[in-house]
Amino acid sequence: MTPLKLPASLLHAQANACLAQWVAQLPAALPHQVVLDASDLVDFDSSALAVLLGLRRVLSQRGSALHIAGMTPRLRELAALYGVLELLHAD
Repeated sequence: MTPLKLPASLLHAQANACLAQWVAQLPAALPHQVVLDASDLVDFDSSALAVLLGLRRVLSQRGSALHIAGMTPRLRELAALYGVLELLHAD
């Protein structure tokens, strides 16, 4: 499966559509771990965390895990501030 990729901008107005698009793209048979590339994300608010947690929940329900690659320091800081960094399996 090709890694999912966060857009450069993910704000409240795009959050639901972004999550719905990813869920629609997921194959029926998921790998043990789905990788999401967060390296392009520049403009975001806490809605980005809601999207990531929503994707994590969907994957978990389907027996897969979410791994976030390329998490920017700013996104990592926001996730830590909200207390969800450990849930996001980021490197």
